[in-house]
Amino acid sequence: MKVVILPGDGIGPEVCETAVTVLRAACASSNIALDTEEHAFGGAAIDQYGDPLPPATLEACLGADAVLLGAVGGPRYDEAAKKGAPRPEAGLLALRREMGLFANLRPSRLFEGLEEASPLRKSVVADTDILVVRELTGGLYFGEREEGSDRALDRLPYSREEVERVARTAFEAARGRKGLLTSVDKANVLATSRLWRGVVEDVHKSYPDVRLEHVLVDAMAMHLVTHPSRFDVVVTENLFGDILSDELSAVVGSIGLAPSASLGEAGKPGLYEPIHGSAPDIAGLGIANPIGAILSAAMLLRHSAGEETAAASIEAAVAWCLADGLRTHDLGGSASTKDALDAVLSAL
Repeated sequence: MKVVILPGDGIGPEVCETAVTVLRAACASSNIALDTEEHAFGGAAIDQYGDPLPPATLEACLGADAVLLGAVGGPRYDEAAKKGAPRPEAGLLALRREMGLFANLRPSRLFEGLEEASPLRKSVVADTDILVVRELTGGLYFGEREEGSDRALDRLPYSREEVERVARTAFEAARGRKGLLTSVDKANVLATSRLWRGVVEDVHKSYPDVRLEHVLVDAMAMHLVTHPSRFDVVVTENLFGDILSDELSAVVGSIGLAPSASLGEAGKPGLYEPIHGSAPDIAGLGIANPIGAILSAAMLLRHSAGEETAAASIEAAVAWCLADGLRTHDLGGSASTKDALDAVLSAL
């Protein structure tokens, strides 16, 4: 298995190195041959090449079996962008587009022992286990835009094909879980949401065994903090998915725990990354929570290598450590990044 590593910026290199160490251990114990190569990406690539996605990095990603990413961005690059410099995030959007990654899977589950880390009452958050399937290459993030200090414009385009393919991914996921799919839109206001709802209804005809419900995005934001455990798989468009999955990560304890998998057509390489940002304020301090990156490596094994046993072993090791009391700084504890790594390796 050939995996390209994109450490990125801020805490990205720290959590990425940790995840790769766990990935190597899991592969070794499962007799999986692993070949990795590292490439510059995001702000680090801007510093080195003046481009957040250099041609050599893109070529390597397209030729790999999977890509593991740390994080990109930071205030320094935001300030430079005001003067016309490229943004690190532009590299991420371009990579998703070039790799054809249209479905972003973001699982959020409450691990045993982390009930007190949630801002919600235990009785509310108990048994929360949600998979958000976010459309990744359409909508506002990829529509035409006009910059301006007095007037600006972002277009929100969606086509039937774009909605169909992510809806099928979500229905397949729901079929393998509890059989409930919640489609989130803003159909009472947005034309694209009315298209979205209609296409999801059409795709549902091929999945009569899956229950489908539609929820408006503002109502969904409320439901996720009042009774999150009633949901199973949630499918939604790019912007809504970005916001709701971040909300969910806080519901189950910390954004530092949240992994993701970005997938395209079958047989194409996937991109795996924790959903947190680069957190430059704690970069280099050795206190970043690497669990989201480690769980992203588990998703890599499951979706790009077809190695369910190895993926499940990493997830079980993480769950065991958290149940046993592992707490990084974001979870109110004092465990360092290395402490978390050592604990997971020991459990693994």
